[in-house]
Amino acid sequence: MCPKPRSPPPTAMPAPPTPPRRPGPQGGPREKNRRERMKVLSEAALRLFLERGLDAVTIDDITQASEVAKGTFYRYFEDKTALVDALLEPVRRELLDGLEACGRALSEAREVEAMFEAYRAMAAVIASALLQYPGVVRLYLQECRGPSAGARIKVVELSRLVSRHAVSITEKAHTHGLLRPIRPAVSGLAVVGAVERLLLAVLSEEPIGNPLELPDALTTLVLDGLRLPPPVARRKMDGKPGRP
Repeated sequence: MCPKPRSPPPTAMPAPPTPPRRPGPQGGPREKNRRERMKVLSEAALRLFLERGLDAVTIDDITQASEVAKGTFYRYFEDKTALVDALLEPVRRELLDGLEACGRALSEAREVEAMFEAYRAMAAVIASALLQYPGVVRLYLQECRGPSAGARIKVVELSRLVSRHAVSITEKAHTHGLLRPIRPAVSGLAVVGAVERLLLAVLSEEPIGNPLELPDALTTLVLDGLRLPPPVARRKMDGKPGRP
């Protein structure tokens, strides 16, 4: 049994988004102050979103928790939706870059091991996002199944993007006959669901073992179920001769 890992703090924050350009030298005291204000607002908002949910938190709540004037909020964010978008940005960028790289690798994969490596690399990207931005990942997991309204619009948009990419890379994995003939929309979305449930288990400190072992475990579990078995195994499963 692996010892129960210590999960990273749920409110760990990415670097604050780049503030709008204002007078003053780049890197000077005014810019530093702007970044600090954005960081304070972002951290307070994330903490409240995780505690209460997106819909229950107002801009007044955020500014009161940040101990700044309400006008200060609007100097940096147009509204609550813009703040949520800024929180999601580093996770969105990392995930989508990883999914695109996985898709390119799968387009070129001719052997099972190359397919495994492409999925392992994607799993490593997901693990990296979890370790760097645990609070933002938790926010995404909490809100991505809700209605696409208000500040949740940006979370649902990211969820749909991830799902489309997952189906797309599954289609690429089918190109060279390495996976079972299951509809990519079915297997791709099933994998997304499994990954999101495991991430939530890690963040909730459920007893699932060492989270650093999850990328390889998940890759093996998923692909052993989806990949096309060798001819002998196929004959045993369907009673028919395998492909020559």
